[in-house]
Formats: sequence, C-alpha cells, structure tokens
Amino acid sequence: MKSRDLLLLVGTAKGLVVYRKRVRWVLDTILFKGLPVSTIHVEKQSGRWWVSLNHKHWGQKLHYSDDKGLNWEDASTPKYSEGEEIREGTLARLKYIWSIGGDTSKTIWVGTEPGGLFQSEDGGASFKLNRALWEHPTRVDHWIGGGRDESGIHSIVIDPRNQDHLYIGVSCGGVYETGDGGKNWTERNVGLLADFIPTSGATAGHDPHMIRIFEKKPEVMWQQNHCGIYRSANGGKEWKEISGKEGFPYYGFAMVINKEDENTAWVIPAVSDEVRVAVNESLVVCRTTDGGKSWEEQRKGLPQVGCFDIVLRHSFDIHDQMLAFGTNNGNLFVSGDAGSSWENLNHFLATVYVVSFVNT
Repeated sequence: MKSRDLLLLVGTAKGLVVYRKRVRWVLDTILFKGLPVSTIHVEKQSGRWWVSLNHKHWGQKLHYSDDKGLNWEDASTPKYSEGEEIREGTLARLKYIWSIGGDTSKTIWVGTEPGGLFQSEDGGASFKLNRALWEHPTRVDHWIGGGRDESGIHSIVIDPRNQDHLYIGVSCGGVYETGDGGKNWTERNVGLLADFIPTSGATAGHDPHMIRIFEKKPEVMWQQNHCGIYRSANGGKEWKEISGKEGFPYYGFAMVINKEDENTAWVIPAVSDEVRVAVNESLVVCRTTDGGKSWEEQRKGLPQVGCFDIVLRHSFDIHDQMLAFGTNNGNLFVSGDAGSSWENLNHFLATVYVVSFVNT
C-alpha cells in the first residue's frame, strides 16, 4: 500500500474488507475472509491496527498488525477469572469484545460483554480486569443487557490531553468517567432519560448507543442514546437532549462528529427499539451544524423506497469532509462532501459491524 493512502477498513460478518482512495474508491484486499470482524481500532501514535474476531467455534480473538494488515500477530484474549460472577449464581464468561481503545502500543483497553473493562499494559500480551469498575456499586443491580444477554462496554473515549482520563459507554449501564487510569469511576448520566426502567432520574441503568468526544475541546461530548440524542458541554457532568423536532431524528445507533467544529454532528435514524428499520423505509443521514438546535436531512444518493437497513453503532466514521457507513444488510456508502451526496461502494457485503478511515 502506498504512503499517504486513505484507507477505509470495513469489518463485516465475513471478513475485513479494505478499500483504498485513488481517483475513486477501489477494493484493495480482504483479510480474515469468512470470519466475523466485530471491532477495529487503529492507534494514533504507532499506527498499529487491532481487530477482534467473533469465532463461532473458538470464541473471541484479538489480533494486531504493525504493517497495515500485511502480517498479523495474536494478542492475549481477556478472560474472567475462574469463579468470577456477574451476579450471584451467574458465572462471568467472555461473550463478546465490544470495543478497543488506547493510543499507545503499551496501554490498551478492551470493553466486553458481560460489562467488563480489561486493561493491558504490555501491548496485548496480557489483560487484567479493571476491578474498580467491575466492583462499582451500581453494576450488579443496574447494569442489564441492551439487546443482548448482558451489559456491554461499547465505547471507550480517551481524553487526548491525558491518557488516564477516559469515559466508557455501557449498554445498559450509562456513561462512566475515570480521571486516574481506572482506579475510580463516577457515573455521568445527569440529564439522560431512561424510559425503560421504573426509576425516574436514575444515576445508572441508561443506554447510550454511542459516545463521541470533541478532541480539540474534550469538555464537549455527544451521544446517540436509546432515548434520544444528547450533548454535554461540561465533560458529561450534565447532558441536554438535542433530538429533532417532532421526534426526528431521535432513535438510532451510530453517530459521528466534525473534528474541527464542536457544533456539527451526524446521526442515522431508525424507527425505534421495537422496529429496527430505516424510518419510512428510506435511508437518511441527519446533520446538525448548530449543536442540535436544528437538523437537516441528507438523502441524495441513498435508497428512498423499500429500504429496511439500519447502521450499527460502530459502522459510521468521518475523515475531514468524507463520511462512510455500512449497514446491517451489507450496503456500503461514502460521501466526499460532508453528507450532501452519497455514493454506494457495495451492495453485497455481509453485515457491517464497523468502519474506520485510516490515513496512512
């Protein structure tokens, strides 16, 4: 692969599909063909690629590459200790790797189902369960499965100014913050609605679907939530709902934010938890440029009749003015003009779990 290529990594139920930007996007290669690629992470400092595989037979596996996918090394797989319990009488067993985070090859974080956060301080040679979060007083009674059997940590957001300051998103559990590398954790769910639990104003048990941080001003955070779209201007201490007028956009999974403008973000709506299809059977991306005060619909080039696709939480990414997303039905779309128009790259992929731009 040439230097300075812009790549698009697409993790699907049948492999890691890599596209390269020339005059147009072209298919470059397919890695791990036939295997479910559930998570992709690229370290900012080293450029190391990480992937997790969801083997039907072998379970969860982690791999990394230091040469842009040409060669891969096996990493250790996070494991719960023998006898560890999710709650009394229910043993903890690794079911799924939801997320990978970390910008140096030394410290890597892995979020899992059932709701455990693991840390490696040796580049993935070994992992240790973060006991402070696992033993947080809210976990046993307030963390529940969000569409899966158990809670899962799907978002790991690291403050670029301080690698010991990070947030996690738990479905269902909520947003949690640590400022000391995981020794202590605080709930950050004030202002969020959780209409699926009986306690109004609960500090835990919420269902953020995706969390994003504006890296140039990390106090600004966004989330696509089970119960609407939210934004925080004070590092998650308080969230304000910014869903669209008359409830559109509202429900969805994926969200990206502009890396230069703290007030610009995109979401891809679905009907609801009960009806997980495109709204009115037409695929639409919604953008705000004023911090959520208003939303515009971006439909040019997207299917508007008979479309049942939705976009899963990690299947939407941004690079400058370029956007890309993949759907549960294997459709892949890109935009070079911030979403004003869209081009279909592939109709026939397997379910897309994750997309990620990589500027090599």
